[in-house]
Amino acid sequence: MNMLITGANGFIGQALCKRMLTDGYQVRGAVRSAAQMAALPSGVEGALVGDIGPKTDWSDALSGIEGIVHLAARVHVMRESAADPLAAFRLVNVAGTERLALQAAEAGVKRLVYVSSIKVNGESTNGKPFSEEDVPRPEDPYGISKWEAEQLLREIEATTGMCVTILRPPLLYGPGVKANFLKLIRVVDKGIPLPLGSIDNKRSLLGLGNLADLIGRCIEEPAAKGETFVVSDGQDLSTADLVRKIASALNKKPRIFSLSPSVLRATGRITGKQDAVRRLTECLKIDSTKVRKMLAWLPPFSVEQELARTAEWYLGHRVV
Repeated sequence: MNMLITGANGFIGQALCKRMLTDGYQVRGAVRSAAQMAALPSGVEGALVGDIGPKTDWSDALSGIEGIVHLAARVHVMRESAADPLAAFRLVNVAGTERLALQAAEAGVKRLVYVSSIKVNGESTNGKPFSEEDVPRPEDPYGISKWEAEQLLREIEATTGMCVTILRPPLLYGPGVKANFLKLIRVVDKGIPLPLGSIDNKRSLLGLGNLADLIGRCIEEPAAKGETFVVSDGQDLSTADLVRKIASALNKKPRIFSLSPSVLRATGRITGKQDAVRRLTECLKIDSTKVRKMLAWLPPFSVEQELARTAEWYLGHRVV
């Protein structure tokens, strides 16, 4: 099968390209610039599409393509610079996705896998894990834009017959990870004490290898057509347990001490980092029973295996 992967040069995209080549697919990677095209994995055909939005011309990239994995997006950012963040997210994640899907349907593409976000469900859980049955309650501009894109894809699917599968992963980690997860690895590696001993939360994560495996299953399995799946590794961890497992993968001793959650939250408000504290202290649990039963899918890698690969990558690229 000839596959187009958007965002092929990104964290997920590079890993997925390599996995799909190994599985025997013909892979074309859509990127925004010539520099990104040069960085594509060996064996991936590059397709230069420029900035993604309502006017992107996908015609050359879609020529001869049978299926698409749409990864390209304006991602959640910690230091927002846009005057109107929601408008900026909508431009790429909503209008850009709609443009791709419409042109893909016109080109005769039959399958599209869209990687959305668990943020469509919400930011945290209280007792009951997130599932596909929940009423979406996105809270931030990124989550709102992902939910709006999902709805447009379902409308396009209904009017064109192109089959769409939507995946909502939680926090992703693996070789090449960036942002907060990389920051946490660096903190653990440096032996900086973390005040997490009193935090009794549970959070679902998803390793990059497990996501790539599931995307492959969604492309091949007829049962995935038209479905939305929330997905995780299936091993919920407290933030303190995650730190311990990262430390073990790095062959380091975890340095954790106890501080009242109320003190942590107050510190977050004072320092303007209440969102970061919220993610460290609250629960976000996912019930991925549906995808496991419907597609007979189990994550091929344990959390420990995925963290070991992440640590190996980190240590190989660490600047001492």
